[in-house]
Amino acid sequence: MKTDPKKAHVAKEYKCEGPLMNGRFDATGKFLYVTSEDRTITRIELETDKRGMYEGHESWVRGLAFSKDGKSFVSSGFDDTLIWWPTEGEKPKPTRTVKAHKGWIRAIATSPDGKILASAGNDRVVKLWSMSEGKLQHELKGHERDVYSMAFHPNGKFLLTGDLMGEVHQWDVSAGKLVRSFEAKDLHTFNKGQDVDYGGVRSIAFNADHSQMICGGLHKGTNPLGAINEPLILRFDWGSQKIVKKHQAKGLRGVVWRTMFHRDDYVLACSGGSSGAHLLFWKEDDEQPFHKFKIRDNAREMDLHPDGVQVATVHHDRKVRISKLIAKK
Repeated sequence: MKTDPKKAHVAKEYKCEGPLMNGRFDATGKFLYVTSEDRTITRIELETDKRGMYEGHESWVRGLAFSKDGKSFVSSGFDDTLIWWPTEGEKPKPTRTVKAHKGWIRAIATSPDGKILASAGNDRVVKLWSMSEGKLQHELKGHERDVYSMAFHPNGKFLLTGDLMGEVHQWDVSAGKLVRSFEAKDLHTFNKGQDVDYGGVRSIAFNADHSQMICGGLHKGTNPLGAINEPLILRFDWGSQKIVKKHQAKGLRGVVWRTMFHRDDYVLACSGGSSGAHLLFWKEDDEQPFHKFKIRDNAREMDLHPDGVQVATVHHDRKVRISKLIAKK
């Protein structure tokens, strides 16, 4: 189905118990999994609204990564912990718990073949685990500051990780070695008055033919503690590592929490901040978005349904909203 972002509208809302942190559709598109500050994960069956509840973390739950067969997933929290879960059941119990890092785990991802789980966070170490057994395979050291985001290259050979300073490292997964680095410095700001580093690479994604990589975050951080900053996406040529376009949203105060390539040849991003929640849309050659869709409250994350039409955004007001990128029926 061909989408039209200018026809975007919120089609459904789900209320949860705590302020929400993250949300991901499973590969089948049947379920939406939502993480919360109340330390829980909620599974929502989209057709029936039936819910399942996962409890096991001791702090806010942030990351979600699914097995290739869809039978299990891993969650990460600000309690240093990775937890393996079955996808089915009303109140599933953990099948494996691993104290994986020192400090917050900010990002996790599974490899395209489903065999490797990657994790990273405030201890600046990237770790590769066996998805099936939870055994540590590699520790990748090279980041000088907190790691905020990660994505496997679609060929499965490489892992990309982005940090607070705008450094993106490309790792060889099998060898556990650093291959090269991309400079996304525009996503970092040092504020002398407040003496803080601010920004970071908050999201990484690849286009369909793997010739380009985008990194999302913020720039113009003139007052970090006052949340005065603007969304920014850097588009890299994969071969040359050069930035070929900077996608901005002039005048909008927010952070690109996640950005993705849509199959209909545009970039989709979720921005949240003092300007509220927005879905933003750019064409390849455009600096400014061709459409901004404002959603109620402040958004913290986004995911695109396998159908390419539904977009889930999670919000501080404890609601997850499903927007559709087509005209209302």
